[in-house]
Amino acid sequence: MNPSDEVCVDLMREIRTSSQLHNAWVMQLWQTEDGPHPAAGMLLSEIQRRGELRLSELAKLRMVDISVVSRQIGQLVAYDLVERRPAPEDGRATLVKVSEKGERQLEHWRRAHVDFVRSALGGWDEAALKDLTDRLSAVNEDLRAATFPEGADDERPAARAKSG
Repeated sequence: MNPSDEVCVDLMREIRTSSQLHNAWVMQLWQTEDGPHPAAGMLLSEIQRRGELRLSELAKLRMVDISVVSRQIGQLVAYDLVERRPAPEDGRATLVKVSEKGERQLEHWRRAHVDFVRSALGGWDEAALKDLTDRLSAVNEDLRAATFPEGADDERPAARAKSG
């Protein structure tokens, strides 16, 4: 049975609102600290999760043009948060990885995120937050599959069973 139009619209509205609230909080944090733009910070987190990568791979993962990634990498380099080196098989390509300073910065940002979530959702119990996380993950997986059908997004994790 398909969900009603109202339920579909309400879900997308709530997803958008959550994204906007997260972005607002990140921008507030950014304005209180010296560092790269938050988008570059999110790219740094992606590099940490994936390991050393080419800029073209990062652009594909972030679903942006390589010029955007190149600009963000420039910011990360300026703050010594990443290290660059030529790709061994093709000296024209650049590989990037998180520097030691970048690892420390990511831990600082991670702590700020954890503190924010604990402050905002402190009344929720662990099981409720885990359930919400699992459901949002399933929603994102299905939205990703609909956006990039038939393997168009090679980095998409394997489909997971949905609960509830």
